[in-house]
Amino acid sequence: MLKTYPLFLIGLHRRRCVVLGGGEEAERKVDGLLACDARVTLIASEVSEVLRHHADLDRIRWIKRDYQPGDLRGALLVIAAGFDRELNAAAWQEAETEGVLMNAADDVEHCNYIAGSVVRRGPLAVAISTGGCAPALAVRLRERLERMLGAEYDLFLRWMWDLRDLLGQRYTDFAERRSMWYRLVDSDILALLRRGRILQARRRLHALLEDDDCHARHGGSDAPVASVSAPRVPGQRSEGP
Repeated sequence: MLKTYPLFLIGLHRRRCVVLGGGEEAERKVDGLLACDARVTLIASEVSEVLRHHADLDRIRWIKRDYQPGDLRGALLVIAAGFDRELNAAAWQEAETEGVLMNAADDVEHCNYIAGSVVRRGPLAVAISTGGCAPALAVRLRERLERMLGAEYDLFLRWMWDLRDLLGQRYTDFAERRSMWYRLVDSDILALLRRGRILQARRRLHALLEDDDCHARHGGSDAPVASVSAPRVPGQRSEGP
């Protein structure tokens, strides 16, 4: 049984990532890397129409042959998506030598990381792994989470991103800043967004930011704090009663 250490890679922008294989599994891996602005090199003698279209539009670089030693030089990671264990073993040797992260579909012996089954809602990413024991279970759990986590998490997190600098300046003490973050996360803002009451959620956020008690705790001062506007609401819409 595999012992895994969960993590999320950041900073893939323009980093070289290699995908081996040209079928449906490779399509999914390429799409995931492109979504993170990675610089994708696809190595396969034959590819699907979807992957060929990516190459025609210069979204990816397609090397029209099978893997050869040296193909991983300068890469951050490689994903072997062709279900070819002999090819995987050859790529694994280079990945180990070059210090390249490698994942091989349905071949845990040639992996040093597992991507997991992922639910995405804008900036929110929830990855599920069974440590190679039962990937199908990870898929079913992902499907349940997709039903539980709606589009409201995307908008909420974008609002929170806009507030990071503000809260960092207002609450220089970590404990106070953490307390405010929990006040926001534990509030009814997400519930309002889930019901489509975007403007009401915005007003609620503004009220929390302007709360006198919260301000008084900052530095132990009762001095007034300058008014702060909550993040703008993209695509404002009317609300029902």
